[in-house]
Formats: sequence, C-alpha cells, structure tokens
Amino acid sequence: MAKTIVVKQIGSPIRRPAVQRQTLIGLGLNKMHRTRELEDTPCIRGMVNKIPHLVQIIEEKG
Repeated sequence: MAKTIVVKQIGSPIRRPAVQRQTLIGLGLNKMHRTRELEDTPCIRGMVNKIPHLVQIIEEKG
C-alpha cells in the first residue's frame, strides 16, 4: 500500500493569485474545510508546499 496524506483546506482562495487557486483545484480542494486523501508523492508535496497558508496536512498514513 502506498503512503497517503490527508490534506485540509484552511484558507480561502478569494483574492489569491490565479496560480494558487489552480493549485487548490489540482489538489481537489475547492471549498473551505474540505479534506482529501492523496498519495504522498513529490509532486503532491510540492503543490502543498506552494500554498502552505491555504492548506494543512492533517494526517500521514502508511
């Protein structure tokens, strides 16, 4: 089984640059307080690190 992380959106994309909004959409997050369980890959980690003020890693599984 692959490692996964649970990511929660904690910030609003309103008045953010388009790149940050698109990163949220790429992670599958579009509304406040929604969570997604994503595979822990360097690509996903890079996306999370690009918008640390908008998302929070809740749990790391695996």
